[in-house]
Amino acid sequence: MPPKIILLGISPTILTLLLLFFSEKGRIFIDSLDVAKLTLINTVRIPIEIILYVLFINGVIPELMTFEGSNFDILAGISAPLVYYGKRKGKLNSKTILIWNFVSLGLLINIVVNALFSAPSPFQKFAFDQPNIAILHFPFSFLPTFIVPVVLLGHLASIRKLIKIQ
Repeated sequence: MPPKIILLGISPTILTLLLLFFSEKGRIFIDSLDVAKLTLINTVRIPIEIILYVLFINGVIPELMTFEGSNFDILAGISAPLVYYGKRKGKLNSKTILIWNFVSLGLLINIVVNALFSAPSPFQKFAFDQPNIAILHFPFSFLPTFIVPVVLLGHLASIRKLIKIQ
C-alpha cells in the first residue's frame, strides 16, 4: 500500500487541481488570477530549500533533495522577485515570463520526482541509505500536500494565461 500521505493528502489535492482546470467555474477562477502575483508565490521556494537542507543535515531527507544534490528549485525562488519586478515595470514580455514559468515548472517537477522516488514506499527507486522520511511527519507533510500544489497551480495558471495572450 502507498503511504497514507499519498491517499489522504496528495490525491485530494490533485483532484482539486483537476477540477479547477476542467470545470468552467474553475477556469473562470484561474483566469482571474494575476500572473505577476502568482510569480511572487515562488519566493516561498527560498525558505523551503533552506529547510530541506537543514532536514538533510539532520538525516531525514537525502542529499539529492537539496541544492547540494540535484535540487535547483531555489533558483526559481531567487529569480521570482526579479521576474515580478520585470513584469510590473513592463521590462519583460509575456514570452520571457512564459519561458521562466516552464523552466521553474521543470525544476518543481524534478524535486517532486526525486521526493517521490526517495520516499519509503513501493515507488522508492533511490536514496535507500537515507530515504525521504520528513514528508511523512507534521509539519513537513504540508510540503507535498499544500505548498507544492500551490506553486504548481501558480505555474499552470500563469502558463494558461500567458499562452492565451500569445
